[in-house]
Amino acid sequence: MAEETFSSSVFNFPCTFPIKIFGEVADDFEDIVVSIVSKHVAEIDGSTVSTRLSNGGKYLCVTVTFEAHSRDQLDDLYMELNDHERVLMLL
Repeated sequence: MAEETFSSSVFNFPCTFPIKIFGEVADDFEDIVVSIVSKHVAEIDGSTVSTRLSNGGKYLCVTVTFEAHSRDQLDDLYMELNDHERVLMLL
């Protein structure tokens, strides 16, 4: 019961949710991230995706902002991203 209270107090679904995915710089990293997120999120377009290089230029952060509809949706998305060999970190 405490877990349900915690989940409902942190997120009020639906809500705008940004997720940051970090990996090494590669031409296809952004495409990989968008492909995975698209499996879990109905609407993604160029305006909801941004990228940023690390100071040293070795890592790329891809931020995708979307409307989240449930905790299960977020959990499934995080698990799939976390399982991908090219994803180094998620926030």
